[in-house]
Amino acid sequence: MAFSPLDWVLIILCVGLLAALVILINRLHALALDQSKAAPALAPEGWSKLDELLSMLLSLQEHGVSHAGAVSREEFGRAVLDCACSLMKCDRGSVMMWSEKESCLEIVAARSFAHGNQRLVLKPGEGVAGKAFASGRPIFIADPADDPRYISPVAGDVEPFVSIPLMVKGKPIGVLNLHAKQDAEPFSAYNVKFLGILAGESAVMLHNMDLFDSLQTFYLEMVQTLARAVDSKDAYTREHSDRARVKARKVALEMGLPEQTTRYIEYAALLHDIGKIGIDEAILLKPGKLTPEEYERMKQHPIIGHQILSPVKYLGPVAQMVLYHQEWYDGRGYPEGLKGEEIPLGSRIVAVLDAWDAMTSDRPYRKALGREIAVGELKKGAGSQFDPRVVDIFLRLESAEWTLAGGENQD
Repeated sequence: MAFSPLDWVLIILCVGLLAALVILINRLHALALDQSKAAPALAPEGWSKLDELLSMLLSLQEHGVSHAGAVSREEFGRAVLDCACSLMKCDRGSVMMWSEKESCLEIVAARSFAHGNQRLVLKPGEGVAGKAFASGRPIFIADPADDPRYISPVAGDVEPFVSIPLMVKGKPIGVLNLHAKQDAEPFSAYNVKFLGILAGESAVMLHNMDLFDSLQTFYLEMVQTLARAVDSKDAYTREHSDRARVKARKVALEMGLPEQTTRYIEYAALLHDIGKIGIDEAILLKPGKLTPEEYERMKQHPIIGHQILSPVKYLGPVAQMVLYHQEWYDGRGYPEGLKGEEIPLGSRIVAVLDAWDAMTSDRPYRKALGREIAVGELKKGAGSQFDPRVVDIFLRLESAEWTLAGGENQD
């Protein structure tokens, strides 16, 4: 069996995650042994904290992997900070990430910071967090009030403070900052080691999330290139896919769909006609009515599109939406005669967008229909050809845009 480039990327990422997990477990085991030899009296508590740390890391790993593409840096930063505060029994802390655009450290998650005086950005080497970032080493401050390195976000800071750099392959990408409670356990050497492991593994997860985002960008660019290849074959549908994509996203967001599902629907809107690559141009550009044989050939384009997309694992959900975007809500469509909720929601959204754009654009066999006629056709088809809920949402959004545009159709 031959693997596609995407398959190899996913295989390498999975192997990397497994290797990281094995290394993590070995590090935890070595740390536990060191602790039990160096401080026998603390061993029971240390083993308990090791168990807690491992559970947290596995939870963070699951959170990052299962929600890949749908979790922002801020959300993941809050999850990391919650774990760190729970592990160290702290109420106050922050996660700062390096911003390439601003060339500074910015707070992406914080707990119990006073509003107004909070310092949001630091340059490398500035303050304790900036110094920990620049050096790549943890810095512990026992008494912030008497330490000139500490830049206080609030007046009268006296709680012991530690800043742990988030490192990936020897390069810092951020810092984890914690303030100890006055009556809580101090940031001992082994506590800092625990935090170092949490910070290190969290940094790797954040790095992998960035890789996933880069992969998502690559996919979008690839999808747009394929869509333009289709549009270039048919002069009448040029830019049709880009228009459909923008409207698909608006409809999906209005319906409250998750970000990943919305992205799949965007891709389906871009690629729903990709199967026309396999249709003869004489049929695509025919100015008159198609013969029954030509129409049967045209009806193959969703199947051809599915065949093109389905080998790409990541685009599997998109391939299904493309396959069924010509199904009718009442079951009279093609290729399988699906009905109602049997049709993927993405396909039902694309069907409405496709019909609207076809009606409001010049075609080989007729000029564009007026907007009011197109609105009437969608309403007439609601419940038979189209999902009535999708039609209602689309027309509401379209009407709002048309009104804002001063009454001119912006399609």
